[in-house]
Amino acid sequence: MEQQRNSIDDLTHNVINCAMEISNTVGSGFKEKVYDKSMQVEFELRKIAYSSQQTFEVNYKGHLVGNFVPDLVVENRLIVELKATDSISNQDLAQVLNYLKASEYKLGLILNFGKPKLQIKRVILNKVPKQ
Repeated sequence: MEQQRNSIDDLTHNVINCAMEISNTVGSGFKEKVYDKSMQVEFELRKIAYSSQQTFEVNYKGHLVGNFVPDLVVENRLIVELKATDSISNQDLAQVLNYLKASEYKLGLILNFGKPKLQIKRVILNKVPKQ
C-alpha cells in the first residue's frame, strides 16, 4: 500500500475505476457500509494506500472546536465520501467542501452507489481559509 501515484488526476482516475468495478460487480441497493468495505478491498488489491474513518480536527482561531471523519482518505491527498442514496445532494457537496477546508486537502470525490448507474462528483477547494 506504499505505492505513490504520479498525479492527483491519476489517483482520481484509479479511485473512480475502483468504484466502477464495485458498481458493476456488486450493483446498487446495498447500505453504504457494503460499498465502504468493497472500496477498501479494491484499494488493497490494487495496492492503493488509504485510511478509513480517519479523524480530522476543526480549529477556530487556534482552538479545537470539533472534528470530522470522512469515509476514506486516499494516499493522504484525496477525500472520498461514499453514499448509497437517491442522488448527491447540495448537503453532500457542502459536507465534502467543509472536509476539504478543515483538512487542507484540495480535492474530494463523492461516489454514490444508490442508483444502478454510479454517480461521481468531484469537489475542488479553490481557496483555503485562514485559521
